[in-house]
Amino acid sequence: MKTVFILEDQVSIQEVLELLLTSENYNVVSFSNIRAFNSRDLTLLPDLFMLDVMLPDGLGTDVCLQLKSDPLTSHVPVLLMSAHAKIVEMEEQSKADDFISKPFDIGEIISKVGKLTAQQN
Repeated sequence: MKTVFILEDQVSIQEVLELLLTSENYNVVSFSNIRAFNSRDLTLLPDLFMLDVMLPDGLGTDVCLQLKSDPLTSHVPVLLMSAHAKIVEMEEQSKADDFISKPFDIGEIISKVGKLTAQQN
C-alpha cells in the first residue's frame, strides 16, 4: 500500500483528501501545520508529499525546497496544492514534481497521485 503525507491546514480539504485517497487504497497521514509536519517520524518515508502552499506557519513551497534539498527525501515526489494564480512560477521556485490548483477536480487528483506514486517502487 502506497503512503501519502498531506500538509493541509483546512480541515474540510484535509478530510476530503483523506477520504478520497483512502478509498483509492492509499495509506494517508495528515498534518495541519509545518510545525506538526516537521515533528513527524523522520524514519517513515511516504511515496508522495502533498503540500498546501499557504499555511498558518509558513509556505508549502519552502517545505518543498527543504524536502528536495534533503538527501533522505529528495527522491520522494511532491505535489503542491494552491488556489494561488502564479502556478508556473511556484513550480519553478519550489522544485515540486507537480501542481494542482484549488478547487480541484477529483479525477485529476487521483490521476496525479497515481502517476507520482507509481514512480516510487
